[in-house]
Amino acid sequence: MLKENFSDLIYLVMVAKERSFTRAAAKLGVSQSALSHAIRALEERLKTRLLTRTTRSVAPTDAGERLIENIAPLFSDIEKELINLSENTGKTSGNIRITAGEHALSSTLWPLLKPFLQAWPEVNVELSVDNTLTDIVSGRFDAGVRLGEQVEKDMVAVRIGPDWRMTVVATPDYFARYGVPETPYELQNHNCINMRLPTRGGVYSWEFNKQGKEIRVKVEGQLIFNHLASRIEAALSGMGVAYVPEDCVTDLVEQGRLMQVLVDWCDPFAGYYLYYPSRKQHTAAFAKLIEAVRYKG
Repeated sequence: MLKENFSDLIYLVMVAKERSFTRAAAKLGVSQSALSHAIRALEERLKTRLLTRTTRSVAPTDAGERLIENIAPLFSDIEKELINLSENTGKTSGNIRITAGEHALSSTLWPLLKPFLQAWPEVNVELSVDNTLTDIVSGRFDAGVRLGEQVEKDMVAVRIGPDWRMTVVATPDYFARYGVPETPYELQNHNCINMRLPTRGGVYSWEFNKQGKEIRVKVEGQLIFNHLASRIEAALSGMGVAYVPEDCVTDLVEQGRLMQVLVDWCDPFAGYYLYYPSRKQHTAAFAKLIEAVRYKG
C-alpha cells in the first residue's frame, strides 16, 4: 500500500498547492484524467475524501488539509536531500522560495538578490509578494522577510538591511492650503491617505515615537489603499497626507514635489530580517543565499 500511495501523495500535494487539476497536471507532466484517477484511487484506499471539487476550484477537505500539512514538509526535506547529493558534484543549484512584503522586496531584498543570482545562475528563486504575515511552514516557503519585531521566536532571523523609518508627506501646495501639522494629533484634521493591513484586519493607525513616547493616531480620509505605490501617487496628486517609508520618497522630497512633516516624531527602527525555521536543513544554495543577503553594515 505504501508504494502505491507514494506517488499519489505527491499528486495530492501538487493539486492542493495549485488549487487546480489542470495546472497540477501540467507541472507534474501527466494527463488531467490520470491525475484525477490517481487522487480518486488514493481516496478509495484511505476511505476518506481528501479534496472538495467544484466546477471552478479544488480545495482540501479538513482530512486532506491535515494529511498535506504532515506530508508536504517531508517531501520538501527529501527534495533538499537529493539536491544536497547533486551539489556534492561541485555545482550549486536548486530552488528557493521566499515570501516578502512589497517594501521589503523593493528596498532591501531585491538589490541583494540580483548579484547573488548573477553569481549562481543555476539557483532559481521564487518570490511571493505578500503583505500578510505568511506562515512560511504551511506555505512551503524556505524563508520570509519581516521586520525584526514581527519574527516569531522559534525562527532563525538574519538581519539583511539597515534601520529605516516612516515619514509623513504631502505636496507643498496641500500644506500651504490646509496648514502644516505640528503634532501627530493634528493629522486628525487632515485628509489622510490610509492603508489597510490584512495582518491587523483593518485600517492602520499611524505610529509615532518621540523621545521614548509612543503614540498611535487613527486618521481619516477619502482614500484607503493596500498598495504602497498607490499611496505615494495619491499624495503626489495632492489628494492628501500619506505615511510611507522615507526611502521611497527621498528623491521626491529633494525635487520639491513632496514635503516632509513631523520628522522629529518619526524615529528609526530595526530593519528587515530574513527568517526561516530553526529546524531547517540548509541546502548549499540556501546557505550561500543567507551569506549573500546578510547585512554587512
